[in-house]
Amino acid sequence: MTQVEAAKSKGPKKKLMLVRYGRLGLLGWFEHSESHIPRVASRVIIKTKRGLEMGEIVGTFNYREGQFRSTIEDYQDYYHATPRDTPLAEGGTFVRFATEEDLLECKHLEASAAEEAKTCERFIDEMRLPMKVVDAEHLFGGERIVIYFSSNGRVDFRELVRRLAREYQTRIELRQIGARDEARLVSDIETCGQQCCCRRFLKILDPVNMRMAKLQKATLDPSKISGHCGRLKCCLRYEDDIYREMKKSLPRKGAWVRTPDGQARIVEVQVLSREVVVENEQGKRQVYDADEVTPTDAPPRPVPAEAAGGADAVDAAASSTGGTYEGDPDEAGDNESFDRGDERSEDEQPADERAEDPRRRDDERPRQPQDQRQQRGRRNDRRDRRRPWKGRGGDNGRTSPRSPDGAPPPPPDLPDSRDDDGRGENE
Repeated sequence: MTQVEAAKSKGPKKKLMLVRYGRLGLLGWFEHSESHIPRVASRVIIKTKRGLEMGEIVGTFNYREGQFRSTIEDYQDYYHATPRDTPLAEGGTFVRFATEEDLLECKHLEASAAEEAKTCERFIDEMRLPMKVVDAEHLFGGERIVIYFSSNGRVDFRELVRRLAREYQTRIELRQIGARDEARLVSDIETCGQQCCCRRFLKILDPVNMRMAKLQKATLDPSKISGHCGRLKCCLRYEDDIYREMKKSLPRKGAWVRTPDGQARIVEVQVLSREVVVENEQGKRQVYDADEVTPTDAPPRPVPAEAAGGADAVDAAASSTGGTYEGDPDEAGDNESFDRGDERSEDEQPADERAEDPRRRDDERPRQPQDQRQQRGRRNDRRDRRRPWKGRGGDNGRTSPRSPDGAPPPPPDLPDSRDDDGRGENE
């Protein structure tokens, strides 16, 4: 069987169209049988798993005889992501192109959704639930009402769903969203004068960090670099790649360079203008073009005065380090004995000099005789035995032994606890 016969046996190829629908701007592939797709913004009625909805065709100039010319792989390459990271949702079936009556019905449902959101807020206040209603969506077919809310944690809203279902006699869906999705629903114009990116076209919200703001020399005031969602603006990521590429060709901050006026250290780098701010050794700052400076080594540090040279400096260094005098032997003079100081063995050194030698290890220092340590231990034992008994049983739970007739036992014979001078320890 040839490839042509195999293609005929599979039947005609399905026609697909790309449609954006829902309040969050979901995208999906929808199967249809239309032979012509208008090259204008067109509204369509589609069937999804949620019910009957109204959407808008995406890429009206990318159709030929009703077929979307780009493949699914081309769609994924456009977003530079895998299918898991693309904003593509589950599709469905194309029903028809929207008519004037459908557009009027859609406007009526949008007004109803606003009233339903207010009713939900009233129920939340009555039930004192920790949640805030962001927006509401009433599907075109009337099968479902979707209410979007935000909260700091999980909320038990089962009773709220039952009250809303009794109020409107339809299926209720409550969906919790984050700060960015909230901005996508309610935000309008940003500080740049354009509509928010997340509301107009941005579908994949990549993370943005403070490093991007510092690299682009943007102000670090949170009120100026944060969007409606309270996080860093997504537009900081747009030019991050070109900033990083341009920074590679510039000298780093803190490096030493040679300028037309001498050596200086870089204290600031301007990426876009390709300029560097340098500071010389006198503390004066100047601005140069990046092409006017060349990297160089750091200037040598000034040598201290005591290390500059001289006989006094050599004697001071030798005495502090314990080294020998390496000058002219004829000029050594009285330092001859100093040369032999380290060469003498320990036996040749006086006893008092060995005791005060700081180079001796701790284990070589004279220790206290062992008999003195034992004598101190015996004194402690005698002191413990002289402690008086505190009545019957004692203070440690011990019972004092008694004789059969009930008299207390005689005190034990204690060794003499007096020192050689005849005085006791406690006297």
